[in-house]
Amino acid sequence: MRTTAVVFPFDTFGNSGTGAGAELLGDVLREVLADTDAEKRATRPAVLRDKLKVKDFAFETMADVTAWRETGRQAAKKVLAAGDFLLWLGGNHLSVLPVYEELPPDTLVIQFDAHLDIYNLHDCTPELSHGNFLLHAERPLPRVVNVGSRDQFLMPRYVGRTFAEVFPAERIAADFAGVLQSLTEQAATASNIWIDLDVDAVDPLFLPAVCQPMPFGMTPQQLLAVLQAVWGDKVLGVSISEFAPGHDVRDAGLNLLGWLLEWLLLKRYGV
Repeated sequence: MRTTAVVFPFDTFGNSGTGAGAELLGDVLREVLADTDAEKRATRPAVLRDKLKVKDFAFETMADVTAWRETGRQAAKKVLAAGDFLLWLGGNHLSVLPVYEELPPDTLVIQFDAHLDIYNLHDCTPELSHGNFLLHAERPLPRVVNVGSRDQFLMPRYVGRTFAEVFPAERIAADFAGVLQSLTEQAATASNIWIDLDVDAVDPLFLPAVCQPMPFGMTPQQLLAVLQAVWGDKVLGVSISEFAPGHDVRDAGLNLLGWLLEWLLLKRYGV
């Protein structure tokens, strides 16, 4: 199976600057391929030859921006319909909405995010934004399970309208083994799985390159443990968003996400 990496640097309606992060991660993938081609000896990433394609989108004109959602949906639909593994490199988290709208309805979405993007508070716009995009889907959402929320204002009953389950920071801290067991069980019974990583789920100590950092985030080791627990042939793809290189410190975020991208691809091809 091929992997198509879609670089979708849309960052309008919240957290501008994350579009540059999507483009930078696309460059990371190209560098992996270039390094592999230059290496004379066999390496693990050599398995990516002829299997990884990087497709770029740009939002440089008003027409591009106006058509962003339909453009995204068509791109996601094409890759998923072809049976390719989809790696979606988005700008802000809103840029992943077209993927949500094209996922099969029986998909389990494992969403890593410090924020539950269903905000209806007094200082939040009711119009579509990166902070409420799950409320604006044009079709019913698949089953969404959040991992890593640090929200403390939204009421549980309200959250339950959108999320099948939420594993907040305090639950991860108190019973991480139980969280892993629950996610493993849910993944085992799911027909399809989508992994959605808003990178602010990771604690800013390890990944400072986000626009709205929050304390008590996940460690990279916890993130990796969850990925291991839910991984399998049912995973249709992975989305990564909210990487803001302008806030990075000594390339800590870039290094973490670059390593993770390579790990995900090697995991996909079983090497």
